[in-house]
Amino acid sequence: MELEEQIWGELQRQIDCRGLEIKKGMIQDATFIVAEPGHANQDKLRGDEAKTRRSRDGNWSKKHGKSYFGYKLHTIIDKENELIRRFETTVASVHDSQVDLSEKGEVVYRDKGYFGVEAKGFAATMQRAVRGKPLNIRQIMRNDRISVKRMPCERVYAVTKGVFRAGKVMVTTVKRVNLKMMMTAFCFNLHQMRTLKRKKVIA
Repeated sequence: MELEEQIWGELQRQIDCRGLEIKKGMIQDATFIVAEPGHANQDKLRGDEAKTRRSRDGNWSKKHGKSYFGYKLHTIIDKENELIRRFETTVASVHDSQVDLSEKGEVVYRDKGYFGVEAKGFAATMQRAVRGKPLNIRQIMRNDRISVKRMPCERVYAVTKGVFRAGKVMVTTVKRVNLKMMMTAFCFNLHQMRTLKRKKVIA
């Protein structure tokens, strides 16, 4: 086991010991972590033949018509306490639905990007309209309920990027970005535990 995995595991153990075990479901989402593309061409294939480590790992992705170069942070948080419990770092082109951070027995709330993809836990995934088959009122109302339950995840990314400045990285490999994201998630959890203490959730 890598040292960073031991550190992360110990943090999770201590969170559980404070009485903050997972009880009311999980929220999974992902966000782009941008990097400096240098002279990387969006149409050029990347891989071991790339001349620099930066161009070997980071790659391009597009969302809502906007292009991003770099990586993607996938997280799953405890819905009740808004703590990051698991995470994974990939290159930007990996689709959100390719990463499942849920565990058996957990309810996991996911957006439309995960539609049609099973989870290890019980998937509460927002439904997406398909060609010739729009969503009915019941499906729309269900999506609205899931959307409300997923709102804490937006705050997590707002804090990690706004407070901890983790939205852009200068390191050049997935392994190094993952280490940086682990430290960011670690610090976020300490920040959130202070909030929970202020709210008298924990002593």
